[in-house]
Amino acid sequence: MPFDPPMSSARRDRVLPLDGLRTLAIAFVVLYHLHVPGFGSGFIGVNVFFVLSGYLITTLLLREHANTGRIRLGRFWMRRLLRLYPTLLAVVVVGIALWAIVGSYQGAKIGPVGAAAVALSYTGNLARAFFGSSQGVFSPMWSLSMEEQFYLVWPPLLVLALAFAARRRAIMIGLAVLVAGSIIASGFLYEQPSGSATPDIYFSPVLNVAPLLIGCLLAFALRSARGRAVFEGRFGTVATWVGFAGVVGSLFVIGSGWQQQVHVFTGLMPGVAVASALLIGGLISRPSVIAGALSLGPVAWFGRAVSYPLYLWHVVMIALITPVLTGALGQVLVIVASVGVAIASHYLVERPALKLKSRFEPKEARPTRAPERELAKV
Repeated sequence: MPFDPPMSSARRDRVLPLDGLRTLAIAFVVLYHLHVPGFGSGFIGVNVFFVLSGYLITTLLLREHANTGRIRLGRFWMRRLLRLYPTLLAVVVVGIALWAIVGSYQGAKIGPVGAAAVALSYTGNLARAFFGSSQGVFSPMWSLSMEEQFYLVWPPLLVLALAFAARRRAIMIGLAVLVAGSIIASGFLYEQPSGSATPDIYFSPVLNVAPLLIGCLLAFALRSARGRAVFEGRFGTVATWVGFAGVVGSLFVIGSGWQQQVHVFTGLMPGVAVASALLIGGLISRPSVIAGALSLGPVAWFGRAVSYPLYLWHVVMIALITPVLTGALGQVLVIVASVGVAIASHYLVERPALKLKSRFEPKEARPTRAPERELAKV
């Protein structure tokens, strides 16, 4: 009998383990930016978010298509805008107001107006990949740019693919070819950066698209009866543990100087994306100790409500606090302040926008028990 994943009492269409996975991923990212020992590869938390986004967005679109026979792109883009933009705008406004204090973070190469324009136009990854422009406290928003650019391109392509592809297997083969192509191209186009700079390929919407596409592949796999049956069997349990080991194990495999090693970009990071997909597939399909831990109320709530604003706010807190207070005490203060501001941001900024966003949800695609109907967040 298929595993019925733990659901939120507030939202019957949420899968709590995936919310908890967000908590794990954002913890990796924050601790990486704070240079906490042992989290030198915490940046792979972004890979986890990419795979989650690719999976969740594709599942939502496929479900809408199955229920209505169409995908309303305008409504989709409006939902994404209302979900992501209010918090982004709040962070940019505060960042500009504090620019005299935080603008030098990691050697910002452009001024506040330019940095704000790049952040609000979702072009941070392009600025870093093609112009080497760092936007100070707005620099981490490159990943939002990657996702938003993907959201602009992938849904229309999916509409066309569903209209003209005879079988979904053909679409999956096409996605797999694109994944392999992006990884191979990354190897050929990799240029070793100077110092601790990150290679340009990491910020490319084409060369680093594999994690998002791997999430899309997982969505297609789990929409098929055969794919669901595989994950609902023993393979689902194995996938959970192997995926979890792959994600957490990357902390011990990817060490300092990762920017200088091409195999990190052509092997290890794609491997983490595959591990993330296995973990997601297992979490929503089979009971496990890991699924239970990630489903705990505070863990799931944190990932659902705080992970996105925390990703945007924590760098501002780092730039404000660490120049004044260093060491472990400064790190703890950054975490406390970041979490506090993120929670306030969730209630004051996000929730009003989410109420408006609900008006654009496809009414025809609101089943009472649907593990795929998870809101996609960065």
